Amino acid sequence: MTYTKRDIVRRISEKKNVPMVQVEPWVDAVIEAMRDTMMEANPACRIEIRDFGVFEVKVTKAKPKARNPKTNEVIYVPEHRKTHFKPSKLLKEFLRQPLETEQLEEA
Repeated sequence: MTYTKRDIVRRISEKKNVPMVQVEPWVDAVIEAMRDTMMEANPACRIEIRDFGVFEVKVTKAKPKARNPKTNEVIYVPEHRKTHFKPSKLLKEFLRQPLETEQLEEA
């Protein structure tokens, strides 16, 4: 199942008993602040949110002899940045719990 920003806004609205119209600008501001921070990474950065996880911008190594799988051509891939998310211990332990058979049948 895919959740959108609208679903998150709705969930916060219900949890805090505040209209969605008031919640949406705050959610937008948080997402925009995180995106801007990650885009300004020079060259790497780390955003740690306790009990949720860590967002990181990391630098990859250049690959002088990478291969294009379609054409089998040897190409040069320069170093660049990529994003990475590491879940918190709390989230990781919850997701590691085995699924019940009913949940597997629905998926």
